[in-house]
Amino acid sequence: MLKSFRYLLLPFSFLYSAVLFIRNKLFDYNYLKSSSFNFPIICVGNLAVGGTGKTPMVEYLLRILKNDYAIATLSRGYKRKTKGFGIADENTTALDIGDEPMQFHLKFPTVTVAVGEERLVAIPQLLHERPLTKVIILDDAFQHRQVKAGLNILLTDYANLYTRDFLLPAGDLRDLKKSSRRADIIIISKCKHNLSEEERELIIKELKPSSYQQVFFTEIFYTHPYHLFTKKETDLSLSTDILLVCGIANPKPLKDFLTGHVHTYDMLRYPDHHIFNSDDLAEIKKQFNKTQSLNKIILTTEKDGVRLKKFETELKDFPLYVLPIQHSFMFNDAERFCDIVTNFIGSFNQK
Repeated sequence: MLKSFRYLLLPFSFLYSAVLFIRNKLFDYNYLKSSSFNFPIICVGNLAVGGTGKTPMVEYLLRILKNDYAIATLSRGYKRKTKGFGIADENTTALDIGDEPMQFHLKFPTVTVAVGEERLVAIPQLLHERPLTKVIILDDAFQHRQVKAGLNILLTDYANLYTRDFLLPAGDLRDLKKSSRRADIIIISKCKHNLSEEERELIIKELKPSSYQQVFFTEIFYTHPYHLFTKKETDLSLSTDILLVCGIANPKPLKDFLTGHVHTYDMLRYPDHHIFNSDDLAEIKKQFNKTQSLNKIILTTEKDGVRLKKFETELKDFPLYVLPIQHSFMFNDAERFCDIVTNFIGSFNQK
C-alpha cells in the first residue's frame, strides 16, 4: 500500500503513466521494433522495482535445466564498473559484471553468464562466443521490449501485488499494469506458508489472467547458511545472536524468518546493490564486536556476499555466513511449471 507521503507524488505518476503509455503503443504498432529470435529465450522479470524474487527464480530455472541443456544467462549487470558485452570467467568479480550475475557464476560454474546493456546486440554476441548454447535466460528484462522473448515469466510479490500498486514515484511500479498481458506465466511470490485454496482463487480472480496465461504461487525458504569463504555450513538456533548485513530491496521476509529462528538480531541495512567500502567494513566489525555473546555470527544474503568477497583478507577469520534463498512452488504445481518450460524449449527441437 502507498505510504501517506507518497500520495503527494501522484501527479508525477500520472505523467510517468502517459510516457509509458506512448512508449508501449509505439511498440504495439511497430513504430518501435521488437525483435524475436528463432531460439528459446526465457525472460524473467516484474513490473515493480525489485524485491519480487527474480534472482531466485533464475536460479530455479538453472537448477531444473542445467543438466539437460547448455544454458546462458544474460543480465544488464546493474552497478558494474564495466561497459558493453562480457562473459564471466575465472578472473571475473562482481565489479566486472554486477552482483546477481556474479552470484549465478559462482553457484553454477557450468552456465555461461553474460552481461550487456543492449540485449538486442548482446544476444548475437553471446551465441557467437558460445555457439553450443541451447537456452538463454534474460534476467530482469520484462520491461525492455527491444527483444521479444518466447516465454515471459512475470513475478509479483504476494504482499504487494501489482494490481494494488501505483506507478513510480507514488508507488513501486515501473511499468503499466496492463503490461502484465505480455506474460505467459505469472508467479505470485513470497506467499505465506498457509495460503488457502480460497485465497488462491481470490487472487487469481483479482489478476484476471487471460486464457493463455498460467498462474503459479511460490513461497520462499532458506537453506543452510554457509561460510562465505570456507563454504562450511552451520545451523541457526534460538541461542544464536545475529548481525544481519543486508543490502537488498525487500528484507522483510528475511527479518520475519530470523525472528522465529534465532535468539536476537541487529541489522545493518544498506541500499539495494550497495557496493561495500572500507568504511562499511569498519562499521560491520565494530557492530559485531559490540555484541556480548559467545554464539554470534554475521549473516548476509548471497547478493551481498558476492560484494563482500573482496574483503576476504579482512573477514576470513570472522564467522561471516551467507543465507541462501529458494522458491518453492505451492499447490503441487512444480511439475506443471517445469513441463511448461521444457515443452517451450522442446518446441525448438534443440535438445
